[in-house]
Amino acid sequence: MRAALAENARMEDARWLEALARLGLEAKDFAESFARASGPGGQNVNKVSTAVTLVHLPTGTGVTVQDSRSQLANRRLARERLVAEIEQRRAAQAAAIRDARERERRRKRPRPAKVKRAIRESKIHRSRLKKQRSGSGE
Repeated sequence: MRAALAENARMEDARWLEALARLGLEAKDFAESFARASGPGGQNVNKVSTAVTLVHLPTGTGVTVQDSRSQLANRRLARERLVAEIEQRRAAQAAAIRDARERERRRKRPRPAKVKRAIRESKIHRSRLKKQRSGSGE
């Protein structure tokens, strides 16, 4: 039983390190702390520090998990949620940069000939109206 738990923990650590490598992060950039959980769970949550708080120090992004009575399960969930949060923030930043670039591209593009013609006709029309007003007042 203990060998199976140890193997499971090693596999979790390997998945965690793989996710960090995929994001270009290092394990030393994370702070992990444990505290006593609250809520259901009986004597176990009252005596054992099962709540896990995981913080990515460079960004200050953090998650706290106390879903399970097991510290190991909460640790796994905290890692998954934090990686997902960091991926989501990076995706949002990339989308914002892409949107800004697209907005700038649209702002700088030349006007189509049809739109130019419509603007010119509108200006000519306004000019004629102004000339009529000033001509009738004299």
